[in-house]
Amino acid sequence: MSNAPPADRPPPAGQRVVLVTGLSGAGKVSILRALEDLGFEAVDNPPLTLIEDLVADSASGPVRRLAVGVDARSRGFDALQVLRTLASLRRKPALRPELVYAWADEGVLLRRYTETRRRHPLAPNGLVIDGIVAEQALTAPLHEAADLVVDTTDLPLPALRRLVEDRYGEGGKAEESSGLSVSLRSFAFPAGLPRDADMVFDARFLRNPHYVSALKERTGLDPEVGAYVEADPDYPAFFVKLVELLSLLLPRFVQEGKKYVTIAIGCTGGQHRSVHIVEQLASKLTETGWRVTKTHRELARKGNLALNAPTLQTPPRTGASGATSVRSAQAQEA
Repeated sequence: MSNAPPADRPPPAGQRVVLVTGLSGAGKVSILRALEDLGFEAVDNPPLTLIEDLVADSASGPVRRLAVGVDARSRGFDALQVLRTLASLRRKPALRPELVYAWADEGVLLRRYTETRRRHPLAPNGLVIDGIVAEQALTAPLHEAADLVVDTTDLPLPALRRLVEDRYGEGGKAEESSGLSVSLRSFAFPAGLPRDADMVFDARFLRNPHYVSALKERTGLDPEVGAYVEADPDYPAFFVKLVELLSLLLPRFVQEGKKYVTIAIGCTGGQHRSVHIVEQLASKLTETGWRVTKTHRELARKGNLALNAPTLQTPPRTGASGATSVRSAQAQEA
């Protein structure tokens, strides 16, 4: 969809170079700071023409890992030039470059700008929404090409830091993984469909634990709730067919070169049925080798952070390379 040059994937070993980009207010600075805490040398918004020089300087010294922030504030910013630079880095066998894109939906970005009273860099004297729309269009090729897309809409900063640590910390499993990444999300239909979902499944036909007094305040993470949901006579057939459908579709997505897929499971409250199904589906998919990230949108909005620590597994060796999309991590830029 873009006119960017082809970007060959790097070999699994070499100096790590992470380019961090995305929408203003979506958490780019927080990602850079998290990488810096992990031992990366972090440089925010250098001129694009200096990025390769920075990488060369890093390689010649004791620092073997570099994180570079690149966005609309960068001098001479051009998304296609960023991709050309990335492609050039990927042609060097001693490097392991990656592109990370931070994103959040417009409503959340507007709220963050309102709360901090900051001006948008692309609309310093105008409406914030105009700047957001302009930046979305300007960085669209980077969103499409990213190795890691971080949707910061729903989760707090600690969850984002855990995500970065899991992927880029020493010994992280994600460091050696490649291929399609599957993001599973539970949600409540009355609160709206997840805007980034590729597939949506409705679990509202199953009997609802909400109407059982002993289960009403619990969640789909509780074994008792899970047993109640699975006792529905139609649950076994539904779950088997869901797994069969994904077993057909996911390998085809890999063949097409798709980088990530987001599968949303919804119910009325996003607390019981959808949560349990996401948990069971995550277990089933990881058993068969897929790399999975699971989040529970409504539970996260109620403040239970522990529910959203990412779970990354090595995907099957199908020969396609791809990106990880980790959805839902709310982190405001400082």
